[in-house]
Amino acid sequence: MTKLSELAIEAHGGLQRWNQFEQVAADLQQRGVLWSLKGQPETLQQTTVTVGLRQEWASHSPFGAERRRSRFEPGRVALEAADGTVLDELRDPRSSFAGHTLQTPWTDLQLAYFAGCAMWTYLNTPFVLAWPGVEAEELEPVRTNDGLWRRLAVRFPNDIATHSAVQTLYFDADGLLKRHDYDVEIAGNTPGAHLIDGYVEVSGIRFPTKRRIYARQLDGSFSTEPLVVSIDLSNIRLS
Repeated sequence: MTKLSELAIEAHGGLQRWNQFEQVAADLQQRGVLWSLKGQPETLQQTTVTVGLRQEWASHSPFGAERRRSRFEPGRVALEAADGTVLDELRDPRSSFAGHTLQTPWTDLQLAYFAGCAMWTYLNTPFVLAWPGVEAEELEPVRTNDGLWRRLAVRFPNDIATHSAVQTLYFDADGLLKRHDYDVEIAGNTPGAHLIDGYVEVSGIRFPTKRRIYARQLDGSFSTEPLVVSIDLSNIRLS
């Protein structure tokens, strides 16, 4: 790992503490124009998300109004009844997004895939920097209204399902994650600037509770209108 990777992991609680847990769950509220654009305005507006910390998986419960839950893994996504009965599933889900643009609606299973890989990435960052095959390189820092932010260019291996193979993480002077840039490959490579705030400490690990995602321009700038996605987390628990 780079020295910045190590600083970031320590600032968020340290790898030794993180490795004591198997999963993290949180109550989740989401808003923003993306969900209506994708034909899913309320499905995941208020739910609970749980993600794995040792393997890549995620679940949202409830998933919509029918007391369903989702199960995301890189090679499969499913919708289940409360007792675990599989109601619908999709193998090789990422291939189903071929030809999609930002305006292309999503099926329920496609929504479950997007939300699963997104929340798994968010809740595992920056500790995912220690995963096998994840590579990071420090870039030139950038000056912001909140001081100098150091940056990492992160390259993910093919076996991790995430927004894009290459992403950029921004850290403040204390090593806390403040911004996360990526291109959403399954939505026509739509570029996003993801701002992060509202840190709380849970069982020795620091988590941000407020995330705001905007459309990113080629020069890295962004406008706060429209708000593409807002994510608010509460009642975070590690187990």
